[in-house]
Amino acid sequence: MKKLFFAVLFSTAFSQMTMAQNFYDINTINTIEIEFEESNWDYLLDQLKAAGNEERLMGAVTINGQAFDSVGVRYKGNSSYNSNQVKNPFNIKLDYIIDDQELDGYGTLKLSNGFKDPSFVRETLGYEIARKYLPGSLSNYANVYVNETHLGLYTSNQDVDKYFMRTHFSGDENARIKGEISNGGFGQGVWKWLGTDSTAYTGLYALESDFGWADMISFLDTLNNHNEYVEQVLNVDRLLWLLAFDILVVNLDAPVNMPQNYYLYKDGAGRFNIIPWDLNETFGVFGMVIGGPPLNLYQRQHLDPFFNSTNSNYPIISKILNNPLYKRMYVAHMKTMLEELFTNDWYVDRALEIQDIIDAHVRADPNKLYSYQDFLNNVNNSIGGGQQSIPGITELMGERISFLNSHSWFQATAPEIGDIIIIPETPAPNSEIWVTADVEDATLVKLAFRHAKSARFEKTDMFDDGNHNDGAAGDGVYGASLIAGSSDIQYYIFTENNEAATFSPARAEYQFYTINITGDVVINEFMADNETTVADQDGEYDDWIEFYNNSENTLSLGGYFLSDDSAEPDQWVFPDTTIAAGGYLIVWADYRQISQRDW
Repeated sequence: MKKLFFAVLFSTAFSQMTMAQNFYDINTINTIEIEFEESNWDYLLDQLKAAGNEERLMGAVTINGQAFDSVGVRYKGNSSYNSNQVKNPFNIKLDYIIDDQELDGYGTLKLSNGFKDPSFVRETLGYEIARKYLPGSLSNYANVYVNETHLGLYTSNQDVDKYFMRTHFSGDENARIKGEISNGGFGQGVWKWLGTDSTAYTGLYALESDFGWADMISFLDTLNNHNEYVEQVLNVDRLLWLLAFDILVVNLDAPVNMPQNYYLYKDGAGRFNIIPWDLNETFGVFGMVIGGPPLNLYQRQHLDPFFNSTNSNYPIISKILNNPLYKRMYVAHMKTMLEELFTNDWYVDRALEIQDIIDAHVRADPNKLYSYQDFLNNVNNSIGGGQQSIPGITELMGERISFLNSHSWFQATAPEIGDIIIIPETPAPNSEIWVTADVEDATLVKLAFRHAKSARFEKTDMFDDGNHNDGAAGDGVYGASLIAGSSDIQYYIFTENNEAATFSPARAEYQFYTINITGDVVINEFMADNETTVADQDGEYDDWIEFYNNSENTLSLGGYFLSDDSAEPDQWVFPDTTIAAGGYLIVWADYRQISQRDW
């Protein structure tokens, strides 16, 4: 099947990400001004919060000078909310009344008040670290005013909504579920099988999409009762990255310990993907362990890297790390984080850089939850005493880094991956491609590849036998072949021995290498929101895609398809249409006959 779907999707996702990063630029302190007609707005928001039904108080909001009318506002948070404090966290829904009223694609803004974080960098730094290895929210800061009164500086975190899904998963219509404790869900573990009745799960999960209980129950059934098929229903590598992140930075108010503060989204390949949320208690703030006593500072510094891996109440870990392959992958991922961001003290430098950005705004915050001196001290030193003490970030991580790096699993000799060669360098569609890699100390080498961003990676063995374009047998060069399609190929190399594993690139699967396929038909230009720019032959302003034949021959589009849905790549089949050498073809997205324009 020939597809022209994915290039359109990639360009769209890229433009969406660019807009998002503008609003969430860490160097920008946004200004959010809320206006309520009611002078007792705080009392009304407290009453709505107490009612617990997520109703909102309507008002007007101005963001960096841009006005939004009929906006819905409510307080959010559990322990971070307190009816007796001035500075409570906000959930602001711009499209509460007016459909599609958004800011750079966003309909909902989430604002946190710095609860349990004197340093004021835990969330922004935590998300920045997580985003290097898996999809995570963008995060920066905003000064918030209500009825012209300055409430203070807030952390502004991207909502995990449909826009987030489109950006990271090329679609937003599948099951989306939030891990959330309610109605007695506390103490029931994380991802346990509780039977086929969805009411058994409502205390642990909140449905964010219009459907999804059947998908969630099927996933939990497979994980717990048919574990050999877990990769069909779960992005295991994505989960391993999240587990490595949470346990490395001692984020215990997370699904490694608590059944909350994460999302699940079912991608186009039918797998649930885990997404981090609510990182204000990263770097050892939350010390309570379910089923055990609170951890002191020493115990947090020395938290077992395989925490809860043998605890049957935590299938999220125990049903994954009981697999020796997954365990080696998990260690490889945590080692990558350590090497890239922690052993070299990058995390310290970055925390101080973020503090420099917000320093004046923290000082000017009239309702900050901690003193300015606490803000300055908490990167390195604990604030408070006893069980309420909040560790200094470097105080926790300095010893933790040494502990992990000296652990036997992290001392094991891992395979090394050297030069990777693609032959030919610029393959054509439907041609054979050879991939070779220099590898040392390995007992197994795999080439993982896919032809589309929304697909799962397939894996094939690489051989050092002299028969796979790999040179002489036993020379440490491994080879495997692929057949090119019409789209680029994304790939990575995985290798292991009996003690450890290695990925190339090190951040795989989230990052990967790309083999560019030199097709003759390319997408030259497209317009995804055509309202007044170019009209079709009927005078209508439909969206359009322009294709270009960059070859010297007339090309037929027979066998090609066009789609805007990764689950249905053959949505529209091209008729018997050709593009002349050096010619163009415009496709109007109006469900009618394809229209061609010669240039």
